[in-house]
Amino acid sequence: MIRVLVVDDSTFMRRSLKETLEKEKDIQVVDTAKDGEEALRKAASQEIDVITLDVEMPKLNGLETLKKLMATNPLPVIMVSSLTEDGAESTLKAMEYGAQDFIPKTMSNDKEAFGKELRREVRAMARRKSIIRLKYHHSPQPAPRASRSASSVSRKSANMQAGKGPRDLVVIGVSTGGPPVVQKILSSLPGDLPACILIAQHMPASFTGPFAKRLDGVSKFTVAEAKNGDKLINGRAYVCPGGKHIGLKLNGPLPEVWITDEPRDALYKPTVNVLMETAGKIMGRKTLGVMLTGMGNDGVDGAKVLRDSGGLLIAQNEASCVVYGMPKAVVDANLANLVLDADDIAQAIVASVRG
Repeated sequence: MIRVLVVDDSTFMRRSLKETLEKEKDIQVVDTAKDGEEALRKAASQEIDVITLDVEMPKLNGLETLKKLMATNPLPVIMVSSLTEDGAESTLKAMEYGAQDFIPKTMSNDKEAFGKELRREVRAMARRKSIIRLKYHHSPQPAPRASRSASSVSRKSANMQAGKGPRDLVVIGVSTGGPPVVQKILSSLPGDLPACILIAQHMPASFTGPFAKRLDGVSKFTVAEAKNGDKLINGRAYVCPGGKHIGLKLNGPLPEVWITDEPRDALYKPTVNVLMETAGKIMGRKTLGVMLTGMGNDGVDGAKVLRDSGGLLIAQNEASCVVYGMPKAVVDANLANLVLDADDIAQAIVASVRG
């Protein structure tokens, strides 16, 4: 049984979240709290596996609650967020402070979809409890990392399999738990990186602008929300607008950024498949694909096209993923040249790009 604490200042939301979570028998809302102070007391006094946490609350808001929780009693936290610009900023900050993921409150207008997504998130986060406690709870040691020899192909053999560099384009696919990992990677890259970066992050439309702005603030190069027709410029990164797809198209002989609504029936917008497939077809062996933490298997079909076209593919390892779904799919399909801890991916990108 997964034991959940629901924290929200709205009586209606507390009741609604409890009813939604308890529609399936493996999840139990053991308690609720109306503010951060009450949440901290209740989390400390009983066995809790996952917390859903509102951002705006009286007495102690969600961000302050999260910081105190991670310092004293670290647990998996899912932010239940508004889709305002302020809500996006606060939610992205919360993920830096230790929240594992977020779910938009507006999804509750579609009760069936909201409930399915929330329960899926809770189950995924509950499996991370022991790792989160090890990472944050009075321990200077990082979460366990898979050994380099067991989890990665050597850089030499990777280049033999996929052809030598340099590579002009880096395409990143990412979902659950992704914003802090993407921020870690981009902030570690040099400003003179001789490649352009395209990012497909599963994220609502109102979040991608603030996300790009946050990345721009910590990176040594320009990061912006992508527009159709943007040029591929070295040392620049583009984040796909939420609700759209990002890929490449040819404008005469030159590739440029393509923002599209198609496929309209894709489960995720953006879908990583469009990004990796079009990059593979147009840029071929000059493409480096990076598959980061996320649920499901979005991107595996596009990754196959990328690899078949001579591109190189890095997958994040299980130990450093919030959810080992999307990277696992490409590893299981034998598409990953390198399987690396999140801390090692930036260095591998630089090495691959520069050849």
